[in-house]
Amino acid sequence: MAVSALVDTGALVALLDRDDPWHERSVEAFELLRPPFLTSLAVLTELFHLLGNSRRDVAAAWRFLRTGVVEIAHIGDDELEALARLMDRYHDRPMDLADATLVHLAEREALTTVLTIDHDDFETYRIGSRKRFRILPARVR
Repeated sequence: MAVSALVDTGALVALLDRDDPWHERSVEAFELLRPPFLTSLAVLTELFHLLGNSRRDVAAAWRFLRTGVVEIAHIGDDELEALARLMDRYHDRPMDLADATLVHLAEREALTTVLTIDHDDFETYRIGSRKRFRILPARVR
């Protein structure tokens, strides 16, 4: 089955945490799209770091990941230079590794939709230096 969108750390945290201010909007955004969603190991590293030592939250994250709703994309050694170039291009933000992997995957996999609550950054990033991301859930203004 084809991947429909990328998923970032904040959207995963919001989806899993009912008390997160973005929870309801994240649930709605995930329901708008057909899984699976694509992410990177860097995003999952951030996720588990943010969940900290909460056994309940870590267990919930593992249960969710085991459903197959999220696929982890492989990024090979030969793609590291592309990540470095992205981080250099957006040094003024600054772009972190997890975001660089998602922008790279968007280019590599021809994806334009990202599930994220990080609007400021993903409104700045471009796919192939021109195309804007479709960001879900939408920011409430």
